[in-house]
Amino acid sequence: MTLYCRYEYRGETTYGVVEGDQVQPLSGELFSGLKPSGTGVPLSDVKLLAPVPRPGKILAAAVNYQSHVPSGRTVLKSDDDVPSIPQLFLKPSSSIIGPGETIILPAEARRVDAEGELVAVIGKLCRNVLPEQALDYVFGYTCGDDVSARHWQRDDVQWWRAKGSDTFTSIGPYIADGLDPTNIGLRTRVNGKVTQEGNTSDLIHNLATMISFASRVMTVEPGDLLFTGTPGVPPKLEDGDVCEVEIDGIGVLTNPVKRELIP
Repeated sequence: MTLYCRYEYRGETTYGVVEGDQVQPLSGELFSGLKPSGTGVPLSDVKLLAPVPRPGKILAAAVNYQSHVPSGRTVLKSDDDVPSIPQLFLKPSSSIIGPGETIILPAEARRVDAEGELVAVIGKLCRNVLPEQALDYVFGYTCGDDVSARHWQRDDVQWWRAKGSDTFTSIGPYIADGLDPTNIGLRTRVNGKVTQEGNTSDLIHNLATMISFASRVMTVEPGDLLFTGTPGVPPKLEDGDVCEVEIDGIGVLTNPVKRELIP
């Protein structure tokens, strides 16, 4: 397994590989031709950034854990419904933030929740792929927080601001390859308290199914992200909170939370 990161060091931004407490800088493109470049630097001396700063597309799955079904009333007609096909929606790339950056709760938003999720980073262009081939198109996996403003999600016809407000898509700290996406544990903590816990073995529609499903109607490209869904009941975020999404084999994505002041 390799842990990739995107980081800033002495005013320069680059990709690297995390090796213990060191980062080995890389040159080339993230999805092709990366190679070691220069001398390693201490991990403690770098600023970790969102590993994919401006994905072309962010696809996210709604109500994709059985444990989340009772919370999915914005999608389902009743608590007994389970989506027969993946329920994917789009988030804008302008909502991306990285580790350590602040989640801003919009002044006009009431309840805003965190949603910890495993995120697949697509590494190769795919169109009309079969489920049994789909994982071959994944570069790696990162932690994600699909931040959601609930009353906008419930009351608006579209989820453009409920799911797409600035800072509502946190990813990082690393991209890990070599993981089995069908059996990965994840948990969300707010102020150190575990508020969500699950395993991707409990996904209603697994990652391969979702990639194949999406690729039948749109070209999925290198750098695109696919959020796989969140387990259980998402926690409410308040001004001053610290939210953590931890995924086995990847690490911990940490973001402080601040309420936007009304102008």
